[in-house]
Formats: sequence, C-alpha cells, structure tokens
Amino acid sequence: MKWPQSFYELRRGQGCPACAEGRPDETPRGVRFFAGAVSDAYLNRANIQRGYTIVVWRGRHVAEPTELSPDEASAYWLEVVRVARALEAHLHPVKTNYNVLGNSLPHLHTHVIPRYEDDPRPGWPFPFPEEDSEPIDEHVLRAEVDALRKLCGT
Repeated sequence: MKWPQSFYELRRGQGCPACAEGRPDETPRGVRFFAGAVSDAYLNRANIQRGYTIVVWRGRHVAEPTELSPDEASAYWLEVVRVARALEAHLHPVKTNYNVLGNSLPHLHTHVIPRYEDDPRPGWPFPFPEEDSEPIDEHVLRAEVDALRKLCGT
C-alpha cells in the first residue's frame, strides 16, 4: 500500500482545507475558543471526550513542526500550552495527551485530549471510536467554550 498522490499535494499545501478555511469562529468540527497570534483552538463538537480540542497552526502552510522556524515553533507550542492550561484549569483531568499526527490532513495541528479518572483506557493512548460520535449538547458546548475563552483571556 502507498500514500495516495493527493496526500503529497496536500503536504505541499495544494488544496489544503485548513489553509483555505482561514480563521473561522466555527467549523463543522468545532467552535473556536482561542485565537492566538499563530494558532486557533477549537473545542470538538463530537462527544468523544470532554474537552477534546484541536489547535491549528495558522501561519504559512506547514505539515510538520520541524518546518517551523525557531520563533514560529516557540510561538506555536506556547499557544498549545496556553490552551492546555485552560483545559486543565476548567476540567481538572488526571493527564493530558498531545497528538501531532497529520496522516489524513498534513497541515500542522495538535489534538489536545484531557484524560479523566474514569478513563476508558488508562495508561494507553486514547481509544478513539471507529464510528462518528453524537454531537455534544449545544448548550453544554457553548458553556464550555465560554468558560475556556475566559481562561484563555480571549
């Protein structure tokens, strides 16, 4: 099995949906609660794990963190940490996971996944469901976003 040609095109930024979307307040997948200098953080709409957030690099197109300059890398990771601190202050997880994958969308982004006492698989990577999850109740989602915005100072 080989990587499809479309992956290589996306990796180069050709037709990248993350670049094309700009910096929206909402996407089909999430609601933005942090708009930093170089990234946006979106609370996931799907009821996969409370606080599951994706931080998206919003500078020039890069697929890997190694493509960032030292200043860009510093800015990006400081913003990821700022988002994680807000999640930890609001949700009090036992552990927080950080996944930098890009296997399906090669545009730099980080999955920030709080892990709780009643975790489905303690000590292991988070077990993402194979099927689509139901959305979070809209009122709950908006309350979480509001709380996280206050904690991020945005």
